[in-house]
Amino acid sequence: MNFHIRKQYYGDIPDEKGSGSSNGSKITRPQTEWPLWEVFIRNKQGLDHKHVGSLHAADAEMAIENARDVYTRRMEGISIWVVESRYVHASNPDDAESFYDPASDKIYRHPTFYRLPDELKHI
Repeated sequence: MNFHIRKQYYGDIPDEKGSGSSNGSKITRPQTEWPLWEVFIRNKQGLDHKHVGSLHAADAEMAIENARDVYTRRMEGISIWVVESRYVHASNPDDAESFYDPASDKIYRHPTFYRLPDELKHI
């Protein structure tokens, strides 16, 4: 018997057969495995969504329902976002110095040079 093993990397987008990779190497994923979803919750006091965890679900609707059941059992949030993990892309932490270095010489981007009127209380 010959087995063809294809390697899949985190964030790869599956092809029509349910497997795939952007770099050419592939791994076959069982059809019974549900995709991984990243869950973001906005709490009552905050204005931004925070990443709270991950879960497996068949589709976006099921992911939202499961996220509600798993991550907001004690009424912690007022809004839920779910994003399929394969669509999340991130910079490499090892490249942080070169990635963020150009911003260090642009001090005008920091709001230390602006004087705000005393009437502004919530900025």
